[in-house]
Amino acid sequence: MEKNKEKYLDLENDPVVKKVIDTYKDVIKVRKPVRNPDLMLRILRDEYKLLVKPYIVYITVAAFMNNRPVLYEGPPGTGKTEIGEAILTLWSGKSAFVLPCSENYDEYRVIGDFHPAMAMAKGFNEESFIPRPLLAALILDTGVLIDEIRRSNEDFQNLLLDIIDKRRIIIPELKKVYVQKGNGFQIIFTSNPLDIAQNELSDAFLRRVIRIEFKYPSLEEEYSIIKLRLGNLISKLDDQIISKALKIVRIMREKALYKPGTADLVSWLTLTVLLADSKNKKKADIKDLIEAGYAILYKNTEDEELVNDVLK
Repeated sequence: MEKNKEKYLDLENDPVVKKVIDTYKDVIKVRKPVRNPDLMLRILRDEYKLLVKPYIVYITVAAFMNNRPVLYEGPPGTGKTEIGEAILTLWSGKSAFVLPCSENYDEYRVIGDFHPAMAMAKGFNEESFIPRPLLAALILDTGVLIDEIRRSNEDFQNLLLDIIDKRRIIIPELKKVYVQKGNGFQIIFTSNPLDIAQNELSDAFLRRVIRIEFKYPSLEEEYSIIKLRLGNLISKLDDQIISKALKIVRIMREKALYKPGTADLVSWLTLTVLLADSKNKKKADIKDLIEAGYAILYKNTEDEELVNDVLK
């Protein structure tokens, strides 16, 4: 790590480093890094309102200590992205970058590109280079969450292998290598194996990541999450309203194409309360729950009949 630090210090006056700082300084918030898993769990609960299973935090921290990337894999709505971004931010003490993957992701979208007109006029150099978030995260020594990695193509996954292994980013046009300067630069990938719009992950990629499985919370866990996320709003919901919503969500997860996650459930109950407030009611009732349910649960025509049935 000291060797990497020396290389980085040689680039302190580098134009690309200056561009990164100028471009991203206003979006990167700094806080004290948190490396203790128990303290991290408390902050995730109290500050981020996230109830995270302890093993997720312990394994993630252990992987980061070994400079290994982590793959959060599980169904949608289980908190992979939100939890990953929060852990990365706490670990580095700086706001994490979030990159939502797509089929056309390549080095120019995540590492850097050249401004066409400027490159034509002045050449492919530091002046015409535009740094992107993955390079910025490495230079700023902060975390990056690459969301839905299975939606990327094989070339993009291969591009990441050298970054994962060597903790460096090479820009051939500039004849420069940027290396990890500290241990704040860590990577979390997320993946939903059941997503139909996806590609397979290569063996080479899977060998390099620490995989952590995410599952839907138990009934008791989900109820605790609802209480934590809704805060004072939960006083306007009777237990029968919450129980009905929990039951419906579980039916939808079994039978629907769009499987609502915990975030959907929280949104549904929040909207239910606000809907009741808009009608000047002291408490929400079943009618409010049903009206809000159509807005939250009805995502595609294939599930229309099921949504109608469960909300009766």
